[in-house]
Parts: sequence; structure tokens; C-alpha cells
Amino acid sequence: MIFQRIIYFGIALLLAINAVAQGFAPTALRVDLILNADRVWQNGFAVNGTLEQARTEKGRFQSARIGSLHPRFSWVVNSEGHGVYQTAYQVLVATSTQKLQAGDGDVWNSGKVTSCQQLDIEYNGRVLQPNTVYYWKVKVWYQKGVSTEFSKPAAFLTDSILTAYQTPYTPLVKTMEHPKAQRKLNNDNDCYDFGNDAFGQLQLMIRATGNRDTLRIHIGEAVRANGAVERNPKGTIRYRLLVLPLQKGAHLYTPAFVPDKRNTGPKAIHMPDYIGEVLPFRYVEMEKNTPGITVMKTERAAVNYIFDDTAATFESSDTLLNRIWELCKHTMKATSFTGLYVDGDRERIPYEADALINQLSHYATDAEFNMAKRSLEYLIYNATWPTEWSLQNLQIAWNDYQYSGDIRTVKRIYQELKPKLLLALARADGLISTRTGKQDSVFTRSIHLTSFDGKTVLKDIVDWPQKGGFGLPADSPGESDSFVFTDYNSVVNAFHYEALVCMKKLAQALDEKTDVAFYEARAARVKKAFVQSFIEPQSGIVKDGETTLHHSLHANMLALAFDLVPLQNKAAVLSYIRTKGMACSVYGAQFLLSALYDAGQADYGLELLTARGKRSWYNMLHTGATMTTEAWDTEYKNNQDWNHAWGSAPANIIVSKLMGVTPLTPAFGTIEIKPRPGPLQQAVLKLPTLRGTIEVSFKKGAGAFQMETCLPANTRGVVCLPKQSDSDLLFKNGKRITAKAEGDYWVIKDVVCGSTSWRVQ
Repeated sequence: MIFQRIIYFGIALLLAINAVAQGFAPTALRVDLILNADRVWQNGFAVNGTLEQARTEKGRFQSARIGSLHPRFSWVVNSEGHGVYQTAYQVLVATSTQKLQAGDGDVWNSGKVTSCQQLDIEYNGRVLQPNTVYYWKVKVWYQKGVSTEFSKPAAFLTDSILTAYQTPYTPLVKTMEHPKAQRKLNNDNDCYDFGNDAFGQLQLMIRATGNRDTLRIHIGEAVRANGAVERNPKGTIRYRLLVLPLQKGAHLYTPAFVPDKRNTGPKAIHMPDYIGEVLPFRYVEMEKNTPGITVMKTERAAVNYIFDDTAATFESSDTLLNRIWELCKHTMKATSFTGLYVDGDRERIPYEADALINQLSHYATDAEFNMAKRSLEYLIYNATWPTEWSLQNLQIAWNDYQYSGDIRTVKRIYQELKPKLLLALARADGLISTRTGKQDSVFTRSIHLTSFDGKTVLKDIVDWPQKGGFGLPADSPGESDSFVFTDYNSVVNAFHYEALVCMKKLAQALDEKTDVAFYEARAARVKKAFVQSFIEPQSGIVKDGETTLHHSLHANMLALAFDLVPLQNKAAVLSYIRTKGMACSVYGAQFLLSALYDAGQADYGLELLTARGKRSWYNMLHTGATMTTEAWDTEYKNNQDWNHAWGSAPANIIVSKLMGVTPLTPAFGTIEIKPRPGPLQQAVLKLPTLRGTIEVSFKKGAGAFQMETCLPANTRGVVCLPKQSDSDLLFKNGKRITAKAEGDYWVIKDVVCGSTSWRVQ
């Protein structure tokens, strides 16, 4: 009987493999992580042009250009949850579609390569030529030797200069959008609502009866109580008045926005000529003070880096949490309008802290990786003044490798990353300080720090804004929870420790053995000194600095987030943190929520995520914002804007902490699924990765926890099921299983790809 079952199972598996192989050739072909390398745009709009046109008419058409002599290929192995995996592949690269169709890889034919590798496949054919179009396709073999058909052909255009590696990027794109609603105001003006805020341009079709008619147009992000566009918004919420001269008859108008001096200065990222200047706006109000004018069409050309709206989805039993997810997801798309991670519209300048949160939330909402790589490369050579933000370069670099699996960016800037650790500011025990006279010109040059608002040295920031400033009273407390700055700062050194940990892992990935040993020892030294210098022996709570007894939320949440709190002190630190609420900025909330979820405080984490006070994402929605804001409210930062992605922490916290989906090995080769639902009753997540979509859903019932997972082909999983008691019964696909208990979870390792049902009761 057992033998028969084995035979039946083998036959069923073979049939499933054959079915998958026949129906699912590889998809989502990428070159150097670019998914749309063969797409062509004209002035931001997608067109049916070819790469040959983009090659010969570079000024007229835009496309991605591959600048690497040995680009890397990747694809998604399709299995539809059947649990099959790749055992071999074959790549063909040709100089024409005809040759590719005929199976003639005249540039490169890899032959059948026995490997499960589907990412980071290095081109190894004839030398690629500059400004040339190449065509490629791939087929794979599954277990039992069954092969797929070749994929649909893809193509890429090389750059005019080829080097060992260049990070490619997709051009910025425009999407024409129609208003979601139109209403007549009491003054007879018409107000158009596009439903959300976006960086874009206005396009109008207007009929006029005279040659001297003008139309006054109010454009903005906010409206008054009567529905009119707010003419005098708070902070840096945007408003513009356009006075548009009209011609007799029906004509199409695209009024240009005058650039803002603040966000088009020398440090700002400028809009490319093929796009033109943009403004964030949601509402358009037309004055009807001239008879004979008919507005026939009102459209917005929204500008952003290419973004797949359907790639990631999340829905739960908490409607507010769902709205916050959508707020953050839209923010990631809309604020990508320059192609680099910037700080919103007020300055349009890249900052490391913005880039770190942008990066994590971008990964949570779309499978796009080159924007983070480009932003990191930019920031390495264009440093900003906050001490902690220099150290965050190492976190960004580690995230880049862990999520993309592509080490080439890190390898290229590896030597430049070392000064960002700020080891030159350290004393004998490893702790660093910016206030002890060690910041000379050699040091500032080493980290590429140039003058910014008169600042030429690093300065500790903790959180932003600090006390007073920005039109607020001088005694305004700021967002750092009354942090007391001393020479040796616990927050700075927490980030320093985390940077050393990240650097050690990057050195391991690059096989820099001497560096691995050095950074491992250095991190251990800093951790020991941190505990001795900053943790108060009597209370067990973390102090702000060496020479103060003051405690702040920031000192404690960052020590907890970066594993600097000894086990015996965690209860005291958590108890203290819970007394502080959200006593940090939207930026600080990233580290607070991460620390809470990792410390098993899912209930409190969800409470903060869905809070309804002024210091909440609910307040952003309540005030009318449709992108995350720079501060919780203008009450806390007088010049804040409504388009600041460093407020988008919930996107990555929902994915990596609440739903618990994280990569244990680069590019999700091994996936951890460790949900932390807290009081949330049910939720469903789809997360795109380079290997395919990860699907996780859970539902809590009386005495039971049910979870469904679907892992992409060629991946493995570690599934952690919430433990309810030592006598829990565990089921996998309806059959009893046993598992090892680790803390509050039952851990099942080496879970194969495909769909699985789990139950704890």
C-alpha cells in the first residue's frame, strides 16, 4: 500500500510538473534588474516605438540604457503554487529578432546550464557594443528533466559608454488622469478633484469666444471648508494661481509651472527636459469671471518613476489600517517623481534618512531596486550634515543587497562606505563623538560632506525638528523627547553599532575576510561600551548620554531596535517606552515600531499604527493629505509639506513586522514568515519579489490560528506560527505535524515552495 502511494504521488508530481512546464514559460525578464528594458517613451508617455528608434533618436524617445559590459539577467519561474523548482536554464542573446526566433544566439548561447539560479546570471558572450539593441530569451528545466518553452523575447539597449557596472534606470513616466469628481461652488466656480495628490502637470481643452479672454486657475493640495482650493495653506502645502491667456475657439493648453527657487537650487534634483516642471496638486478650481469660456476637458499628467500599482496588495479586518496602507503605497509611487529618493517638494534634496525609509517602503510596495541603488550612490558623494544619517548609508547598503541580491553597487562603493562608519571620531572603547574636536577637513572630505546652510561638520540630530525653529515658538519642544545632547550620545552610538553590524555582513558577502574579523570585533567592543556607558544600572533604562541622567524615548527605542539592550533590561526598557507614546517624529516612528514588533509588542505596535490622535497616520488622512506628511501636523513643524515619504513607515512595518515577511537570504531565496497580528483578526498580503509573488493570509478564531502561504518557485521558507500554549496542535495541509518551540512561536524550517495551509489550535 505504501509503495503504491509513493508511485501515485510520483505520477501526480510528474503530471503537475508537465502541466506547469507546458503552460508557464519564464516571465518578468530583467536586465540589471530593469523589468521594462524594452519599453519606449516619448516625453514621458508610453509609445509603440522600438528600441531602434530610441537608439537613433535619443532626443525624441526615452528608454532604459544598460551600461554594463557584463549585465545580469533574471526571470521569474512560474509554478502557480505547484511547488516545482528550476534545475537548469538556457539563455539566448541575439542581434536580431529573426535570429532569436530561429534559436540562433549569435551573441551568446549559454547552453543548458544545470543550476537553480534564476537571478544574477552574468552575461558571458561576445563583447557587447555601445548604443546597440540586443534581443534575448530564456527557457528552464524543472525537476524530472521537464523543460518549458522559451520565454517571450525581450530586448535591451546598451549605453553609449560601457563599463564594468552602471546602475541603469527607467525614464520618468507620465500618466493622463481624469478628475474623480467635479462640483460647482457657491461662487459658480468649478472645482475638480483628482482623488489624490500627485506631482504633475495640467492639461486643459478650452473653448473661448474672444481673443483676449483669460482664465484664472487655482491649483493646490488642500481645500477650504466650502470646497474651494485653499489660497493660503499652512506650512509648505502647495498652491499656485495660473492666469491663462486664451485664444478664440477650442484649443489644448498645457500651462507651465514656474520653478520654485527653493526646490530647484543647486542641491535639488532637477526635472529632466523631456518631463518639464511639476507641482504636487489634487484640486483644480476654475474661476468663471469671463462669459463665453467653456472648459471642455481637465486632465492631470501625473509624473513618477515607473510603478506597478497591482504588484503589492494588503487588506485586513481593520479598515483604518487598510487606508494607512494605501496612503503609504500611493506615497511611494507619487514621491518617486525625480527618479531618486528626495525629501518631498519643498527642497527635492536627497537625504540619507529619507532614503532609508523610502527604500524599505518601496520594497514593500513594488519589486523595484535600482532607485534605491541610484539614491545610495548619489548620497555617498553628496553627504548631508546629521551624524546618524551618515551611518544610515550602511543600513541602506545592506538592505540593497538583502532585497535585490545584487552586490555590485556595494562592491563599487565599498571603500567609500568605510569612512561613513565614522571610525575617525572614536575613542579607545569604540564609542564615537562629533563634539571632541576630531572633525577636521580630512575627515569631512573622506565622507564627502560639503557646506549645507553654513554647516561643514556633522551634527547630532536624534530627531527632526529639534527644539524650536521653523516658525514655532523658541521653547517648542521639537520631536526629540527633550533629548539631552552630551559629547557621547547614545542615539548616535546605537546607529554606529548597527552600521558596524551591517558592514560586517557586507564584508562577508564580498568575501573580505580581514574586514569581517575587524568589524565583528569592533561591533563587540562598541556594544560592551554602550552598555557600560549608557544603561543606568539601577533602572536598566538607557540614558541620552554619558554625562546626563535624562532618559528619552529615542535613546531607549533605538537601543532596543539595534539589539543593544541586555536581556535582563528589556522589560524595564519596554515598560518605559510604553509610557512615552508616539513622542517622536514620523521619521522616528520607523525605529519605534520596528523595535516594538521585534520585542513581541505587537498589540502596542498596532495600537500606535492605528492611533487617532494628532500624532498619527489617521491625522494625516483626517487633515486631507493623500501622501504621508513631513510631520504629524503643522503644530509640530510649521513648514511641513504633504508629500514626504519618510512618513511612510507603516508600509514596510506592515509587510516585514505585522505580516512578518522578510528575506533570510538575499532576494528572498529563503523567506521567513513570522506574523505578529496582535489583536488584528485577519489580513491578506501579496508581496512582489524578484523570484515572484509571496502570498500570506491569516485568520484568528476561537482558540485557533489559520494561515495560508504561497512561496514562489525556487524558494524555501521558515514558517513561524504564533504559539498559544505548550499543548497546541499543529496542522500542515490538514495533517498533524510537530515543530520546535522558539519563544512565542512554533518554527517549521525548510518549507518547500508552493501553497500550504497551516493551523494552530
